[in-house]
Order: sequence, then C-alpha cells, then structure tokens
Amino acid sequence: MRDTLPVGTGLRVLVLGGSGIISNGVVRHAAAIGHEVTVLNRGRNLENGRPSAPPEVHQLRADIRDRREVAEVLGRQDFDVVLTFLGFTPEQVQQDVDLFAGRTGQYIFISSASAYQTPPTRLPVTESTPLRNPYWQYSREKIACEDLLTAVYRDTGFPMTIVRPSHTYDPTMVPFDGGWTVVDRMLKGRPVIVPGDGTSLWTITHHTDFARALVGLFGHPQTLGEAVHITSDEAPTWNELYRTIGRAAGVEPVLLHLASDRIAAMDAELGAALLGDKANSMVFDNSKIRALVPGWRAQVPFARGAREIIAWHRSDPARQKIDSRMNDLFDQLAARHSPH
Repeated sequence: MRDTLPVGTGLRVLVLGGSGIISNGVVRHAAAIGHEVTVLNRGRNLENGRPSAPPEVHQLRADIRDRREVAEVLGRQDFDVVLTFLGFTPEQVQQDVDLFAGRTGQYIFISSASAYQTPPTRLPVTESTPLRNPYWQYSREKIACEDLLTAVYRDTGFPMTIVRPSHTYDPTMVPFDGGWTVVDRMLKGRPVIVPGDGTSLWTITHHTDFARALVGLFGHPQTLGEAVHITSDEAPTWNELYRTIGRAAGVEPVLLHLASDRIAAMDAELGAALLGDKANSMVFDNSKIRALVPGWRAQVPFARGAREIIAWHRSDPARQKIDSRMNDLFDQLAARHSPH
C-alpha cells in the first residue's frame, strides 16, 4: 500500500488513455525524462496518426470501463502516479477511486477549464474562480467528477490532484470546429464562421507546453487535494486565430461573424460547445502552476503551432479530411446570415 509520495524522476506512472492530443505528448515527455511509464488502453491505433509511444513505454490492454478486466491486467501492481484522461462521469471516477485507493501515491484527474464559471464575472480566471457551466453537459460532468474527488479526499485522504487544461492542440488538430474543413474553405475562398464579432480573447496551448507542466506535477506533495490549471499566457482574439491559420496556409481567410446563439439555433451540439466555452473571453492566471513547477512557462507561440498544423496536414493528403456535415452547416449559416 502506498503511504508516501515519491518525488523526482524515475517514478512508476500509469496513464489511463495515452493516445489523444494531450495524453500522447505527456506519455512521450514523461518517458523522455526518465519516468517508468505504463499506458493502459484498448490498444487501438493512435488517433489521427500521432506518433507512437517510445519503446520503453509499457503497454497494457484493457477496456478501462470493464473493472474486472482492468483488475486482471493490473494484477497486484501499484504506482507512484496514476493519471487519467478517461474520466468523464462521476461513476467512472468512482471506479478509479475504488481500484487505486491504497495503490498509488497520487491520482491525477484531467478535468477541463470549461468547468469554470461561464461566462466568467472577472478575468483573469484563477483556480478560485467558481465552477459553474449551465450550458454544456460535458463541463457539468467534469464539475461533478471534481466534487466527488474533493469529497473523497476530505473523507479518506485519497491522494488526488485535479488538472484543468484549456484549449490544447497538437499538429494533428486544426483548433476550430470542423477541423481541416475550415482550412479547406479558406483555401477555396469560402467564408468561415467566426463566433461573435471575433474580438473575444481565447487562450490556446501547445501540447508540449502542457506536457512539461503536467509532468512537473508528478509526485509533488503540494498538489494533493489541490486543483490547478495549465494554459499558455497567449490569448489572441478569434479573428487572429483564424487569420494566423490562414497565413500559415498562404491565404487571407474570409471571416463571417455570427452570434453564437444564432449558430446554436441551427446546431444544438455545436451551440452547446460555443455557449458553454468558446463564446466567452477566457484568460488565465498561471501563477499557481509556475509556483509549483519553477521555471515552467509556455514557449510555443500559436504562429509556430499553426505552421506545424498546416505542415502536418499537407504532408499526407489523406489527413485533409472534410466533414461534409459541418461543411453543409457552414454553407447554410453563410447563406442565411451573409451580409451580401
């Protein structure tokens, strides 16, 4: 049974997930600096062709939702750190608590900065900003997961740490709803839909910057029972985000500004993500993560990240996938609300 929290490198780390935008970078960075990393997932191909984990990373295959299967695969192993990217409901998190209580020195739950008060009453957002999002079920579930972990920590001392990322991207991800479809429209001179007037501020974070900060929290005793967000300090306007991607692609995009509630009226799913997250300016105070991980600061500007995104997609035409449903929706929005 774990009753102490080791620090430094060389920790035994279990990652639940490991193939997504954030988790893939975290696995690679943790292994690169000397942690003993084990990844538990279903063993499917990495999402969108992301690089494979380095050979020193151990792979366990199981469906994380099948408690019996996970218990069999893990056996009697314990870990210094358990990190989950796969907790989306309180029931899933409770399963982790039941499984790892007494078997880890630190359980890191990846929540979401969209759990913060929406819209925020003041900026920048800090970790003490209230959690409330009446617009997006995803965020409300993350809040419920955090509430459960906080209660378990208070009642039993379960060694949890909550981490809240904001919009984090890697080269495989065009950071707009619709993905490459938006870039394809730019290249063809078709209007791209920008929520609101495009002047709200939006924080965007490169996955390598996030990974360096998160791995710096491994085994950190001052994080137990705490929540911390990890974001860049770069908060361009949405207009600038679209134009930066356009410049990387070699075009000046045609921007069509539409109120988020108009978009929501035509597509409830897209509207929930906008009204519950992207429609509001979000700027973060990163004092806490910098205090916990001295010397850390986000280093990759979005201008560089945008060039990486375009280069990755252009290196293989098969990556330039068009979402026909989103394309049709954009055309309908443009036809209905275009000023021309």
